[in-house]
Amino acid sequence: MAVQQLAPLILSGDERAELRSLTMRRKTAQALRTRIVLTCAEDGPNMEVAAKLGLDLQTVGKSRRRL
Repeated sequence: MAVQQLAPLILSGDERAELRSLTMRRKTAQALRTRIVLTCAEDGPNMEVAAKLGLDLQTVGKSRRRL
């Protein structure tokens, strides 16, 4: 099975600021998804993001596909 190449995730300064403000809501799923998005934008590959955040690879992939 071929590995799907994901497009780089590029965020503007305003988008990063908005997402960082959403990460302050620690008890919501939205906060987790925003942390995943921010980390994807910084670190790239889903495997690295999953390892860094201590999440399952499928969780990272699902969140990234929802963008």
